[in-house]
Amino acid sequence: MDETIDDIEYLVSSEHRVGVLDALADGPSDRDELRTTTGASSPTMGRILTDFQNRHWIERDGTLYQLTGLGEFVANQFGEFRNAMAYQRQLHEVLSWLPHELEGFSIELLTDVVVSQTGSGYPYEPVERLTEFITTTRTMRGFGMALLKSGNLEPFFDHVLDGLVCEYIYPPAVFEDLLKWDEKTVLNAVRRANYTVLLHDDLPLDERCGICLFDSYVSICCYNPETGTLQSLVDTGSDEMRAWVDSYYEQFRDEAQPLNDATDLLSVDSIQ
Repeated sequence: MDETIDDIEYLVSSEHRVGVLDALADGPSDRDELRTTTGASSPTMGRILTDFQNRHWIERDGTLYQLTGLGEFVANQFGEFRNAMAYQRQLHEVLSWLPHELEGFSIELLTDVVVSQTGSGYPYEPVERLTEFITTTRTMRGFGMALLKSGNLEPFFDHVLDGLVCEYIYPPAVFEDLLKWDEKTVLNAVRRANYTVLLHDDLPLDERCGICLFDSYVSICCYNPETGTLQSLVDTGSDEMRAWVDSYYEQFRDEAQPLNDATDLLSVDSIQ
């Protein structure tokens, strides 16, 4: 077997080894502290410390053990690998709903990701997570299908009427659905200077995806086009993701039309 694989297997095959590496990444510890932290027996701890010293991952200073430079490198790289595997576990069930068709999108953009999904026991998690963002943000921009469910609409328009600075690019059919939901509330909000509505009749993925830029987070709303349900919400504070969404948002914004100039895209005649 490849020696690199041997090293990986050596580390990950023991939760006690991983625990010692994690504990020493936080700072020097003595043997008793490491046993308490990891739950390892005295013989097991002795073997781990000897092995780590033989691999030049740790060194001893009196009663304290600490990571060497090589040990710090191993701990950092292993931590990044575990984070990546944790992200993939969160994302693997929602991959088909993400905007892969948009140029420049990649999973690497999604760091510190949180995935909220519907479930048989509690199907409202994505709606509630989106509502949390809507009601706590000061600014909001977005495009596509993000604002469609009634569970999000009431808090969204309440926040708009309370001063939320929002600019949103709607597919015409989605904005028509808003008017059908509550025409009076929507038109009242549209007349506010803090709420700008733009219409775009050729947004990509407009049947299954909406993306919002909040103060500190980007959220991707993933809809099932067959049922119209919010299948999942994927959010991240990644600067790289925000820069990617910003570039697309500006492109779509340049292509979109202000609401009052685009009433020909609508089949309703409520907008004056």
